[in-house]
Amino acid sequence: MGWRGWSVVTDARGQHGHNLVMTPESLVRTLEDFLASAGGAVILEDGAVMFDLAQSKYSVSGEHNKCLLHVWSAERNVVRRVVEAEVKNQTLRLAVQRLGQSRPTKLEICREQDRRTPTARRAARLAYQRVLERVLCRRFPEFKTSRLSTSMDLERSFGPIYARGLLRRGQSGFAVLGVNAQETQASIDAALTFGILWLDACRQRQAGKLVVEGLKLFLPTGTAALTRERIAHLHPQAAKWHLYELEERDDNLKELDISDCGNVATRLVHSVDEVAARERFAGAIAQVHSLMPEAEIAILSGAEIAFRCHGLEFARTRLAHEPGSFRATTEIVFGLRSEETVLTESNLPRFTQLVRSIGEVRHPEGPRDHFLFRLHPERWLESLVVRNVGAVDERLDPGCFYSQVPAFSAADRAMIDVLAVTPEGRLAVVELKADEDIHLPLQGLDYWSRVAWHQARGEFQNFGYFPGRELRTEKPVLLLVAPALHVHPATDTLLHYLSPTIEWTVVGIDERWRAGVRVVFRKRPAKMAPSDQHAA
Repeated sequence: MGWRGWSVVTDARGQHGHNLVMTPESLVRTLEDFLASAGGAVILEDGAVMFDLAQSKYSVSGEHNKCLLHVWSAERNVVRRVVEAEVKNQTLRLAVQRLGQSRPTKLEICREQDRRTPTARRAARLAYQRVLERVLCRRFPEFKTSRLSTSMDLERSFGPIYARGLLRRGQSGFAVLGVNAQETQASIDAALTFGILWLDACRQRQAGKLVVEGLKLFLPTGTAALTRERIAHLHPQAAKWHLYELEERDDNLKELDISDCGNVATRLVHSVDEVAARERFAGAIAQVHSLMPEAEIAILSGAEIAFRCHGLEFARTRLAHEPGSFRATTEIVFGLRSEETVLTESNLPRFTQLVRSIGEVRHPEGPRDHFLFRLHPERWLESLVVRNVGAVDERLDPGCFYSQVPAFSAADRAMIDVLAVTPEGRLAVVELKADEDIHLPLQGLDYWSRVAWHQARGEFQNFGYFPGRELRTEKPVLLLVAPALHVHPATDTLLHYLSPTIEWTVVGIDERWRAGVRVVFRKRPAKMAPSDQHAA
């Protein structure tokens, strides 16, 4: 297999070193260090994807003089003994043995879900560009199609993933943007963000020469559900919005109906009785608080709660069945990100060390270059906002809100950062970003649309949320919160194209938010000027 007699170990600071002797302890350390910084990685065995760590759990054990990697999800459960390891090109390559077999096989853990080589990416994008140009000429013969481009434009945040161009007919035209089926679903879902920005860029370039009526967006077959939901909440008078699915194998093009948003793929879970949950897990809470008195408690369900330090989850306690019986018991599991190890007497020192390490690092004056300090900054910001939600907006009731509300859609399982209410009973969706993110407006739109959907059906009160409160029928307000200097420059442009029925506010907070949330500015929409109107 060509494995060398040493492994490359990546430590907590991302530095590399060589272990000349591959002991189980060094292998465990290699796996733990790599996986701690690879939350969105995928695991492949013999070249086939087995697990996506964003949706799976794992544990690493060094007991009995063996390094064992256990990975499980809703679909499968595997255990492999690791005998060699090597980090190369953002990939952890492992030689592993299946239980009961002596012959090693190859297992890879890749940080990036798109594992294609740069050459393969370029080839796929060039081929798609030609397909889309051909389809445009056939489907829209009355238009003149400009040559599509995938060139870099860092000033406007355009990259090579999306093919973009312009359709012209007389004095009018349409901006065009498409993405091929080999890109990740995340890139496909992000196409609308860049499509809006491309539309706006075309309008600026063609001002006085051509009226760019709207956007024609092309996505792979079967991938447009989330984008369709988003387009339904864009401004219908700001542009004409056309959404298509393209099957590249036979050039088949299908236009989707974006006028009907009556089937939003979302569902709400029932609110949890927090008092009963705390009583049920009182022993586990006491045990964790004995190590970290300031640990935050997040009620995930009636059968599970999480422990966090400034938003960083490091342990959970949950109901479990005693081996060999139907009796329920409680257990504590610990680990960062997708790691999950059941707490036992033998690994209690390891758990204690993890908790102490987090407590020493994760505080406002902690070392900023430490990975424990940098992990999950949005959750850290959220932990501060829920302590004083009124600091974000004085309209929010500090005594009545929910954090991390599950929101299920066709594309993902996500959490609404904070769902709050005004004293008058109007719902408010709070979306938080600790770093610059070009997708903040449309991600906020996702959560707003789901909340509006459930609100219109009276589900929040029927499912136990906001007990004793009468919720108003007005659509919720949307608050987009980010450090003032980390609000992406494209945010204004994207918000301009949202439906005017969405009452949004951009809240810029002080950059030193870890020491306390303080608002620097608030920005709300102005009425569109007549010059901004475009015929629909």
